[in-house]
Amino acid sequence: MRVSTNGMFDSGTATLLQLQEALVKTQQQLSTGRRILTPSDDPIAAAQAVNLSQAASINTQYSTNRGHAMASLGLVETALVDISENLQNIRQIAVQAGNTTLTDSDRKILATELRSRFEAILGQANITDGTGNYLFSGFQGKTQPFTHSGFNVQYQGDQGQRLNQVGSTRQIAVSNSGTDTFERIKNGNGIFTTAANPANTGDGTITAGSVTNPANLTGHHYEITFSAGAGGLTYDVVNTTTGTTLSSGNSFADNGIIQFDGLQFSIDNTPAPGDTFTVSPSTNQSIFKTIGDLITALETPVRGVPGGDARLSNSLNSALQNLDNGLEQILTTRASIGSRMQEIEALNSQGSDLEIQYEKRISELRDVDFAEAISELNKRQLYLEAAQKSFSTVTRLSLFDFI
Repeated sequence: MRVSTNGMFDSGTATLLQLQEALVKTQQQLSTGRRILTPSDDPIAAAQAVNLSQAASINTQYSTNRGHAMASLGLVETALVDISENLQNIRQIAVQAGNTTLTDSDRKILATELRSRFEAILGQANITDGTGNYLFSGFQGKTQPFTHSGFNVQYQGDQGQRLNQVGSTRQIAVSNSGTDTFERIKNGNGIFTTAANPANTGDGTITAGSVTNPANLTGHHYEITFSAGAGGLTYDVVNTTTGTTLSSGNSFADNGIIQFDGLQFSIDNTPAPGDTFTVSPSTNQSIFKTIGDLITALETPVRGVPGGDARLSNSLNSALQNLDNGLEQILTTRASIGSRMQEIEALNSQGSDLEIQYEKRISELRDVDFAEAISELNKRQLYLEAAQKSFSTVTRLSLFDFI
C-alpha cells in the first residue's frame, strides 16, 4: 500500500488537532470547575442540572417571599404590642377614674389623656408596611382602613387578607382585616350585656353577670323595672322581645342575685323607684366605641346630679369589661401572628435544607472532579507530546537519507 506524503501530513495534523482539542477542553474544565461545558458533553446530566437550577431559583424566590412576609408580620406584631400597651394604660385610667375622691375636673383631665390614647390606637390601626400598603385594610392595601369624625370611627377596608406564597403549597396571610381585629369584639360577658338606664336616679349598679344554664338561654332582650312596694323595693322582669312578663313584685335585696332564662347577675346598692336596667344579647362593639364611651362618661359631670355616681360606676364597669374583651381580642390576634411567624421560620429551615440539597446535586451533575481532571490533563499532555514527536520523526523521513 502506498502512502502519499499529503496523506501522511493530513493524518498527522488531524491527530494533533484532536489531541490539542481534548487537552484544551480538559484545561477549560479545570479553569471553570465545570465538567459540562456544553450540553453536548452530557445531554442527560445537562437537562437535569437545568431542571434543578430552576427548582433552586424558585426555592430562592420563596425564601425572598418569606422574608417579606416576616417583615410585614413583624410590623403587625409591633403595632399590636403598642395597642395592647395603650389599652392596658386606658384600663388603669378607668380604674383610677372610679376613685370617689376625684372631682369632675379631675376626670376631665383623665379624659384628655384618654383622647391621646384613642388617637394613638387609631394611628397604629392605620399603620403601613413601609411601601404604602396598610396592614389592617384587608385586600385594600392602598386604602386607609379607619377614618373618624370625633369618636365615630368607620372602617373603609374589606374582610380579606393579603397572602404571600411562601412555599410550593403554602400561602400565608401577611395582613389582617381591621374589622376582625378591632370591631368584631363581643361586648358584655360575651353572651349578654347588662346596662343601666342613663335616666336612673338611684344608686343601683349592675354587674356583668354570667350564664347558669346555656340550654335555657333565649337570646332575647329583657328589662328590669323597680317599684316601691308595700314591703319595700320590688322589681319586675319583662321579656321585651316577646312582650311577656317573666315575674313581678320580686322583693329586692342589695347584692341579691337576679336570675331567669339561664342567666344571672346582681344589682348592688339601692335603685330608686322607676329605675330600669336592661339585659341584651352581646353584640360586636369596636374598641374605638368602647374608648369613646369611656371618654364621654368621664367628661359628663356627676357631682350634684341625682344618680350621677351610679351612672359613672355603671359606665366604668361596662368599659372595664369591654376593654378586657378588646385586650383578649388583640392577644388572640397576636397569637395568630406568632403562629404564622413560627411557620415561616420552619419553612425557612426547610428551604435552607432544600438549597443545600439542590446545590449538592447540581454540583454532582455539573462540576468537575479535580483529581480526575488533573490526571486526565497530564495524560493528554503526554499523548500530545508523543504524537508531536512521532509526527516530527515521520515527516523527516526521506529516501535520500538511505542513499
